[in-house]
Amino acid sequence: MTDIAGVILAGGQARRMGGGDKGRLILGGRALLDRVIDRLGPQVGRMALSANGDPGRFAEYGLPVLPDTVAGFPGPLAGVLAGLDWAAELGLSHVLTAAADTPFFPADLGPRLRAGAARAGTPMALAATLEDGRLVRHPTFGYWPVSLRHDLRVALEDGLRKVVLWTDRHGAASIVFTGDPFFNINTPEDYMQAERIVRTEAE
Repeated sequence: MTDIAGVILAGGQARRMGGGDKGRLILGGRALLDRVIDRLGPQVGRMALSANGDPGRFAEYGLPVLPDTVAGFPGPLAGVLAGLDWAAELGLSHVLTAAADTPFFPADLGPRLRAGAARAGTPMALAATLEDGRLVRHPTFGYWPVSLRHDLRVALEDGLRKVVLWTDRHGAASIVFTGDPFFNINTPEDYMQAERIVRTEAE
C-alpha cells in the first residue's frame, strides 16, 4: 500500500491523563507512540505525525510533524485535513489514520479499510466494532481520499466538528473488526488495563 500516507493523530490534549503527549506514555517498557508507529508503518508508504506545538519534541522519530491548519483545535478532523494536504503534496491518493493513544489496533487495518471502501463503492471507510449488537464507529481510524480535502476544509471552516457527520455526508463505509482492538488510553484506569493486556500478550 505504498500509495497511502499514514498519519498518527497525536494532537489530543490528554486532560484526563494530566496533560502532555499521551504518545510519550511508557507501556510495557515502550512509548505508546513507538507501538503505534510499529503497527502503522508496514501498512503505508510514508508516515507523519499530526500534532500541534513544538515539533522538536518528536525529533527522535524522524517523521514530519503536521500542525492543524484550521484554528481553534477543532479536533481530529483537523489532523485528517493536515494529513490529506501533506499526502497531496506527495502525490498520494489516500491517508490512513490511527490514534496515538490506541496501541492494539489491527495490523491489517489499512488493507481491510481499503478493501471495504472498494466493495461499498465509496471513497472512504471507518473502522467499527459491535458492542451489544450496536455498531460503534472509531473515526480516528479511517481511510480518507485526498480528493476530498478541499470539501473537508470548507466543512471545518463552517464549524463542523463531529467526524461522522462529514463521513456520512460522503457515504463512508463502516468496516467491522472483532473484539476491542481500538481500546484507547484516556484515563489512569485505562492505562492500568493496557498494562495488563501487554503483560498477557507477553506470557
